[in-house]
Amino acid sequence: MSNAAEFETEPVSADKLQSGKTFAASYAGEHVAGTEFVIGALFVAWGVGTGDILWGLLLGNLLAVLTWALVTAPIATDTRLTLYAYLEKIAGPGTIKLYSIINGVLFCILAGAMITVSASAVKIIFGIAPQTTWYPTDISFILVALAVGAVVVLMAMKGFKKLAAFAEICAPWMILMFIVGALVLMPTLVDASSSVASISSFSDFLTVADQYIWVDTGGDIGFWHVAAFAWICNLAMHGGMGDLTIFRFAKSAKYGYYSALGMFIGHYVAWICAGIMGAAAALLLKASITELDAGVVAFQALGSAGILAVIIAGWTTSNPTIYRAGLAFQSLNYKWDRTKVTMVVGIITTIIACFPFVFTQLLGFLGIMGLMMAPVGAIIVAEHWLFPKLGFTRYWSKYKGNNTNIAAMITWLLSLVISYYLVVADVMHMFFILLPIWIFATVAYCSLASVLGAKEVYAQAEKDESLELARKEAEKQYLQDAKLSETKQQKVVLPFLANLAQKISILSLVACFVMAIIAYVNHDIETIRTWLIVPTLIYFVTATYAYIVKQELAEGLVIEDETSLAGSENLTE
Repeated sequence: MSNAAEFETEPVSADKLQSGKTFAASYAGEHVAGTEFVIGALFVAWGVGTGDILWGLLLGNLLAVLTWALVTAPIATDTRLTLYAYLEKIAGPGTIKLYSIINGVLFCILAGAMITVSASAVKIIFGIAPQTTWYPTDISFILVALAVGAVVVLMAMKGFKKLAAFAEICAPWMILMFIVGALVLMPTLVDASSSVASISSFSDFLTVADQYIWVDTGGDIGFWHVAAFAWICNLAMHGGMGDLTIFRFAKSAKYGYYSALGMFIGHYVAWICAGIMGAAAALLLKASITELDAGVVAFQALGSAGILAVIIAGWTTSNPTIYRAGLAFQSLNYKWDRTKVTMVVGIITTIIACFPFVFTQLLGFLGIMGLMMAPVGAIIVAEHWLFPKLGFTRYWSKYKGNNTNIAAMITWLLSLVISYYLVVADVMHMFFILLPIWIFATVAYCSLASVLGAKEVYAQAEKDESLELARKEAEKQYLQDAKLSETKQQKVVLPFLANLAQKISILSLVACFVMAIIAYVNHDIETIRTWLIVPTLIYFVTATYAYIVKQELAEGLVIEDETSLAGSENLTE
C-alpha cells in the first residue's frame, strides 16, 4: 500500500475519516483479547482480595478512558498525523530514529505475546503441552506459532480499515465468550464451597470469590496497585500517544470515549470472567493457575469454541500492534513501503512468539513499556497544548534547523534514568511512577526548551500556522457538507439473503448465551464443550456474509452519490 493510502507522512485527508462505529469495533475487538485470559488469571495469582479487584479495576479503567478521550484523541484529530510524523515535527529526525527503533521493538514483543496466546490454543489440537517457561519446550509449538504468526502478519499488511472490519465482526462474539465461559465454570467453584449452595445474590458471589478466586493473601499488592495497573497497562497507547496513529482517522475527538468499550468490557468484564475461568480450570485440573496457559483455560470452559476464542482474541490484538510496529519502523525511512515493512516486522514478531517469555511476564512488560513511552507523551502534550499558553513557539527545534531536539532527548533519557532508579532502589512500585515522571518530564522539557530556543519568534512558524488553520477549516467544511449529504443518502437496504444472514447471526449469539444459562443451571460443562462450536460457526459465516454485502452496497451508494454530484456540478458550469 502506498504512502498516500495510509497517510504515514501527512495529515489524513477529510474524505478518509472514519465514523464512530469503526472505533467502537476497533477498541472492543483489540481490548477483548487473548491476553485478557492471561491477565485475568494473573490477578488471581497476585493474591488480591475481591473488593480490591472490583473497585481497583473500575477506577483504573476510568482513568485510562479519560486519558484517551481528553488527551490522545483531541491531539490526534487536531494534527491528523501518526505519532511518528508528529514526533518528528516536534523532536526532529534524530530523535525519531531512536524512538522508532525502541517503540517498534516493544510493539514487536507485545504482538509476539499475542501470537503466543493464539498458539497456546492451537497447540491443544495437536496435544502439545502448555508452554509456561520463557523458551519453547516442543518443536511442534514452534511450528504452530509460525503458522499462526503468518496469518496475523498477512492481516496486518492489509492496513487500518481491514483491521477495523475484522474486529467489527469478531468483537460481539468475543465479548460473549468471556461471559459464557465464566457462567459455565462458576458452578464448579460453587460446588467446591461449603458455605454457599448456589448464587442467589451478589453477596453469595463475593463469598465464593473470596474463597476460591481472588483470595486475599495479605501481601503488598492491593487496591491502588490494581487501579494503577489498569491505568498504565495501555499507557504506551494513550499517555504515550501511540494511538495518535489510530485516532488520526476519527471524525471527532469524542470518539476517544469509545475506548470505554475496550476498557470496561475487555479490561473489566473480561478480566473478571477470565479470573473466574482460571480459578475454576485450576480446580478442575488440580493444578496451580500459574501452570495453565490461555488455551487450556478456555478449552476447559468452552471446548473447541474456546480454542477458536483464544486464536481470534490473539489475532484482534496482534494485528493492530504489528500495524503500529510497521509504522514505527517505516518512520526510519518514509521511502520504504509500509506493506513490506509490516511484513518484515511481522516475521521478526513471529520469531519472538516462539519464545513465551513475554507471555509469562506480561504484567511487568506492559508496565515497563508504558513507562518508557510516557515521557514522550508528556513532551508531545507540552509542545501541543502548553507552549501556546506559555508564549512559546511550537516546533521551534525544526525552525532552528536542528536534526535533533536536544531538550526532548535529554528530557526523555533523564526520565528513563529516574524511572529505573525509583524501581531498582525500591523507592516506588513501578505501577505508581507514571504521575511523578510525567510531571518531571513536562517541567524539564519546558525549562530546557525555553533556554534552547522555544521563546524565540520564527517567521516560518506564522506561515505554517496559517496553512494548518486553512487545512482545519477545509476539513470542518467538508465534514459539515458530508453530514448534510448523509441525511439525504439512501439507507442501505440488505437483500433478502443478507438480511436473513444478519438475523441468523444475531440469533446465533443468543443461542450461545442461552446454552450458557442452561449449563449454569444444570451444572453441565460437557454439553457446552461439545456443542458451543455449532452456533459459533453459524455466527461467523452469516455475520461475515452480511457484513460483506452491506459494505459493497454502501460503497455503491457512495459512488452513485459522487457521480450525481459531479453531474450537477457540470450542469452548473
